[in-house]
Amino acid sequence: MHVPDGFINAPVSAAAGVVAAGAVAVSLRGARRELDERTAPLAGLVAAFIFAVQMLNFPVAAGTSGHLLGGALAAILVGPYTGVLCVSVVLLMQGVLFADGGLTALGVNITDMAITTTVVAYLVFRGLVKVLPRSRRSITVASFAAAVLSVPAAALVFTLFYAVGGTTDVSIGKVATAMIGVHVLIGIGEAVITALTVGAVVAVRPDLVYGARGLHRPLKLKVGGKLVDAPAAAPAPVAARSHRKLWITGLVTSLVLAGFVSFYASANPDGLEKVAHDKGIDSKTKEHAAADSPLADYGVKDITDARLSGGLAGVIGVGVTVVAGSGIFWALRRRRTSDAASTELTATESV
Repeated sequence: MHVPDGFINAPVSAAAGVVAAGAVAVSLRGARRELDERTAPLAGLVAAFIFAVQMLNFPVAAGTSGHLLGGALAAILVGPYTGVLCVSVVLLMQGVLFADGGLTALGVNITDMAITTTVVAYLVFRGLVKVLPRSRRSITVASFAAAVLSVPAAALVFTLFYAVGGTTDVSIGKVATAMIGVHVLIGIGEAVITALTVGAVVAVRPDLVYGARGLHRPLKLKVGGKLVDAPAAAPAPVAARSHRKLWITGLVTSLVLAGFVSFYASANPDGLEKVAHDKGIDSKTKEHAAADSPLADYGVKDITDARLSGGLAGVIGVGVTVVAGSGIFWALRRRRTSDAASTELTATESV
C-alpha cells in the first residue's frame, strides 16, 4: 500500500507530513517508557522482520497481491509507540533506498501504514484481551482480529486522503469500494502472518511479548477453606534469560525470507497498485526521486541475475533496517536509563 508521489496533491501531502512528524515525536517519548530490558533488544529486529516479510507479496484475488503492513505485529510484540517507530523506520528505508513509496508521500505513508494500523490494531487487541480468557491462545486470537481489521482501516484512511487531495477526478465511492474490498482480503493474509508470528514468540518467550504481559493468573492456594493468591515468586533476573537465541533466530529468518523466499513472491500488483491502475488514480504518478538508487525496485544495480540481484537487495535491506532500528531504540533506551538515574539522584539529594 505504498503511496507513490503524484497520487495526493502537495498541500495534503505536506499536512500529512506534519501529522506524521508529530506522531513520530509523540512515539519517541512513548517508546522511552516501553523500551525496557525485554523489548529494547527486539525492537530493531521487529523492524527488520517487517521489512523482510513486506517483500513477500501473496496472491489474494485475480491479478492482485498483498503484503504485510506490520503495524499490528509491531504493536503487539514491542508496544504501540515503539510499533509506530518500527514501521516508520521500514518505510523510510524503503523510500530512500529502494524507491518504494514516494518521498513527498512519506508523511501519507507513515500516517496510513504506521500510525493507522498500529493504533487500530492495538486498540482492538487490548479490547479483546480484556474480555477473552487469559491464555496464550487468546493472545493469538486477539492478534488475528486486530491485524485483520487494521488493513481495511488503512485502506479507508488512504481513501480519505484521496477524497481531500486526490490528483485525479475519480469517484470517491468507486475508490472506497475497491480499496476496502481488496484490503479486507489482504487483511486476512496479514492476520495469518501476525497470529503465527505472535503465537510462535509467545510459545517460547511470552515474557518478551509486550501484549502478553500479565498473561498468567496468580497461583491460588486454599487456606482455611478459602482461595487466596499465592505469594509471587521473585522474577528471574533479566540478564539470566538471554535474548540472544531468539534474536539470532529472528535475524536469520528475516535474511532467509528477504534473500531467498522473496524470489518466489507474487509478481502481481498489490491492492493499491491494482486499484490505482483500474480506476485511473495513477495517471499523474511522478517518477520517484530515488529511481536511480543502486537498490531501486529491490534489485542491485548492474547485477543481471534476477535471483541474485533481488536476494542481495533483500539482505542489504534487512541489514540496514536492523542497524538503523537498533541504533534508534538503543539510544531511546539509554535516554530512559539516564533519565531514571537523574531522577533517582535528584530524589536522593532532596532527602
